[in-house]
Amino acid sequence: MLAWLDESGQVEGSPDPVPAVAVERTMEERIDASGLVATVERARKLLDDGDVIRARIVAAGAYAQAKTEAQFAEKFGATEALVAKARQLQGDALLIEARAKMAIANEWDAAQAAGLVGSTAKGGRPKTVPDGNGLVAADTGLSRKEIHDARKLAEAERGAPGIVERAIAARLAAGLEPSRANLRAAVGTSSASRQDRGNNLYETPPEAMFALLALERFGLWILEPACGRGAISKHLEREGFGVILSDLIDYGTCDSDGVCQEVQDFLQTDRHEAEPDVISNPPYGEVMNAFIAHALKVHKPRKMALLLNLNVLAGFEDEDRNFYMEECPPARIHVFKRRLPMMHRDGWDGNEASSRMNTAWFVWELQADGTYGKQTVINRVDWKDYLSLTRA
Repeated sequence: MLAWLDESGQVEGSPDPVPAVAVERTMEERIDASGLVATVERARKLLDDGDVIRARIVAAGAYAQAKTEAQFAEKFGATEALVAKARQLQGDALLIEARAKMAIANEWDAAQAAGLVGSTAKGGRPKTVPDGNGLVAADTGLSRKEIHDARKLAEAERGAPGIVERAIAARLAAGLEPSRANLRAAVGTSSASRQDRGNNLYETPPEAMFALLALERFGLWILEPACGRGAISKHLEREGFGVILSDLIDYGTCDSDGVCQEVQDFLQTDRHEAEPDVISNPPYGEVMNAFIAHALKVHKPRKMALLLNLNVLAGFEDEDRNFYMEECPPARIHVFKRRLPMMHRDGWDGNEASSRMNTAWFVWELQADGTYGKQTVINRVDWKDYLSLTRA
């Protein structure tokens, strides 16, 4: 098929385009004939039978194949239903693979507790198990790092049963790829420990808000989907805006009328009935790209301003970042040429440091044609120029 079609969707060597129905039928047959559905079911059966190592291997193969089919379908303009079919199979394979990995991690921990896990000498048996019958990483089919990641996934599932399945379902419901990276981000298993990361809360300095409200105008109601302890929302209320508060973590943050935040995962939210503008300092790390893409795809705000690291301008390997920087690019980026005061982690009681992070307000604005446009204007601003300004 790839040899048959060129980039324009034509038969190689022919000026006539391939009929859309023919392309669609070929793609449907491609998925069905590949045995992908049967492969996913085989992986599920292996998992149900307790053969977790083989289940993981088969599921990993199905995941890679479904990912390829979904990309193929998108590339050649298949219907949303067909793309969704391939992504559903990718999500099914990912769920089976994740469950198999969690089972392997649990078995590894049990073996470790029993003293059956040892380190290995080069090309040899475990050094720390006397009889040489100990378990090593190679026996599980996973590397040490993969076992570590699987253990964190299992810990997240124990803390919130069903979180893995819900995270995958949320991606599919939003029309997004259910990838391994976004699964790790959604369940909070990025490399830093939870003790080190806390709740990934870094309060927005008021200097950033003074500058934003001097540079941009917003509607009466603002959604703050990562409200934290209210650094942004309290400033907005002082300037006369109504705020709608939510966060993944329950900080007990309330507005001036006593209405408290919703406790919810923004990646699983639907568009708000009030259709508010959005202003936020979103969580950084792996979840950030999915967070921004979800805001634009599902909430579709008239205007959205996010305080982001300037590094967001770079990068190309993440599908979500490519979406919000290329397909729906920000209208304006207000770059702080003077770094903002340091945003310390919530609960930090160490020495105050100066910031080493270059930040900017990224502002998306819906155009009359219903898109977010195609061009981005970059401005260099100094937050000190706006410290004395307040909204009239």
